[in-house]
Amino acid sequence: MALTTFEEEIYLRALTGRLVGKALADLGVNKLAVVAPKNIICSSIATATEASFLDHSGGVTYHFMVELGANEEEVAKRVKEFGAQVVLLQFGGEDPIEKVKESFVKFLKAAAKENIPGAIVFHVRIFAAGGVAEALKDEEIKKFLETKDLYVYTVGFDEGKVYVNRVKIEGGEIKLEKLTEYQVTLEHADLLNRSLKNRKVTFQ
Repeated sequence: MALTTFEEEIYLRALTGRLVGKALADLGVNKLAVVAPKNIICSSIATATEASFLDHSGGVTYHFMVELGANEEEVAKRVKEFGAQVVLLQFGGEDPIEKVKESFVKFLKAAAKENIPGAIVFHVRIFAAGGVAEALKDEEIKKFLETKDLYVYTVGFDEGKVYVNRVKIEGGEIKLEKLTEYQVTLEHADLLNRSLKNRKVTFQ
């Protein structure tokens, strides 16, 4: 069990979403689609990201809500109609991770079928949990993702940093190329460590 309360988990998403929104604005994004499961924690990070993105970019964004296993195809069609420059997949939250992974793969399958436009950014939790690796087992998804600019934000727990990485798929293998990094506050680093690593912050 994580060394955090539910309140702290929500606040952690506010801190992380604020940073992710700024990072997307810094990349020059001006039209963003945010896709997230229908739960409190995913909604928290998604809306924090959206608010920060709007503040830093002056661009346009919209929140698309996935009900796990129920409406992934419908959401993919709506995302295509929105025509975003970047699609951010913030799958994580308090739902069982295997159920979230199933929904994530189902959404990507629908996205491939619809050939939705724009680059794709993966949320660190679904990426770390093997969601992208699982999705690549599907040949249709693999071919779709190989045509896309792909990104993921990851965490340097000991360094107290969040990294923005380009994702490269080569021969079915996933490789990361670091593009930029953001130093986080001690408070943010402590929450990241306690939530995701089940440990107290380790850097000074």
